[in-house]
Amino acid sequence: ALQYRPDLVTEVFATPTALDRHPAIARAASGAGLRIETVTDAVLETIADTVTPQGVVAVCRQFPMALDELLATRPRLVAVLEEVRDPGNAGTIIRVADAAGADAVILTGSSVDVFNPKVVRATTGSLFHLPVVVGVPLAATLERLRGLGTRILAADVSGDDLLAVRSDGHLDGPTAWLFGNEARGLTDEQLALADRAVIVPIYGRAESLNLATAAAVCLYESAFAQRAHGR
Repeated sequence: ALQYRPDLVTEVFATPTALDRHPAIARAASGAGLRIETVTDAVLETIADTVTPQGVVAVCRQFPMALDELLATRPRLVAVLEEVRDPGNAGTIIRVADAAGADAVILTGSSVDVFNPKVVRATTGSLFHLPVVVGVPLAATLERLRGLGTRILAADVSGDDLLAVRSDGHLDGPTAWLFGNEARGLTDEQLALADRAVIVPIYGRAESLNLATAAAVCLYESAFAQRAHGR
């Protein structure tokens, strides 16, 4: 947060031990014109919501991007989360999308709060340099993406094998990957909003893939295909 969006940081609390271990944090805060409040371990543990906090807590303003602002950039790779409720999954998908070079992550109104502390931690900092849109309706959002020439691919166990989708050249252009609820997946109505459903094949004996793991495969496949074609 201090490195990429210091304008969002309003307060920083830290223990002396943490500052000794991470002097770069103190320098970054000073460079941003912020004073670090030094607190005891007991106070820090009260402020934080983890069992074993790392000794530093920052308070930041929320900063979602408006859908109109994102669409104006004509994004080429987007992850859309519908009814994704697990904070760890949502945060990890944001982290993966960032790593794969995606342009944004969109969370519909029925998904977990992206500013939930568990989501924020799971992003490991990616939340501060990848645009995130929140609280939008699924159908209207996908329709607007399609209007930009974006192909909508839904990750679902009922879909076509990912290798076949790759062979058909359906990963090369602008793509929005739709990911559904961890337990139920996507409904028939939600699947109908996509151009094609896609399954990540399982070659071993595992019964299923974690949502964030499947999302990583899908997003990286698109990233590979787009870069292979210079897009």
